[in-house]
Amino acid sequence: MISLKDPLTKIKKQAEIMYESLPYIQRYHGKTIVIKYGGAAMQRGEMSRNVMGDVVLLSLVGIRVVIVHGGGPEINEMLAKVGKKPRFENGLRYTDHETMDIAQMVLAGRVSKQIAQLIGELGGRALSMSGMDGRLLVAKKHESDPDLGLVGDITHVDSDPINLALSGGYTPIISSIACGENPGEVYNINADSAAAQIAAALGAEKLILLTDVRGLLRDPSYEDTLISSLTLSEIPQLVKSEIISGGMIPKVECCVEAVRRGVPRAHILDGRIPHSILVELLSDQGIGTMILS
Repeated sequence: MISLKDPLTKIKKQAEIMYESLPYIQRYHGKTIVIKYGGAAMQRGEMSRNVMGDVVLLSLVGIRVVIVHGGGPEINEMLAKVGKKPRFENGLRYTDHETMDIAQMVLAGRVSKQIAQLIGELGGRALSMSGMDGRLLVAKKHESDPDLGLVGDITHVDSDPINLALSGGYTPIISSIACGENPGEVYNINADSAAAQIAAALGAEKLILLTDVRGLLRDPSYEDTLISSLTLSEIPQLVKSEIISGGMIPKVECCVEAVRRGVPRAHILDGRIPHSILVELLSDQGIGTMILS
């Protein structure tokens, strides 16, 4: 005789999870969420399908999703094919004219299209866009020491093309390439920074940075030291004590920029965790680090 106990328990648990998500769906319905997609989360296969499946589900329940992506590993792969070694200064990519051409080709011509295609295969609707389309992103040369070449800082975001896509039921997929302020200029933009600027321009409800770590850890050796939430006023002391250090500094800075410019909450999430976006947005438990004012 077949017992219904286990199947019914499973169904009950699934129903409870769905019911738990109801107030969050109501809260975010019609709101805009900007997701920076990069790092380990961009690996092909099941991980990418999980992330894009989350995006499709959010879109279907009325949450407006914008994806901003980078593609450092893909750029390095193409540079290797043409016999050119990538150059970095203090961990930042130096972008000469040849590297800029390759970055534009890879980000706007390949990676963006692959993301849009995957969303389509999962039943969603997506439009790939670059920051050059309609002068969506305008930038000036990044002022830093050392010189990074054609790396730029965004000076203007035109939200109209993004809102037109969202109004038509599409998920915009935006590659982090920008027009210059002067004719003929093109700049490579840090994708985290682009996502923060776009989130602020859209008046987004949340900015989510998908990465390959759990979030901000008090001790990087132990994942159970995750800092679940922190306010802007707490960040300077964490930097001073070097709890925020290395590659986490620019990510936190982007979150701070977005929150200071009106985005209520910014999150650093581990894109390696299946359905991390859904767990963070539509459940009672957060799994990353949330930064708020």
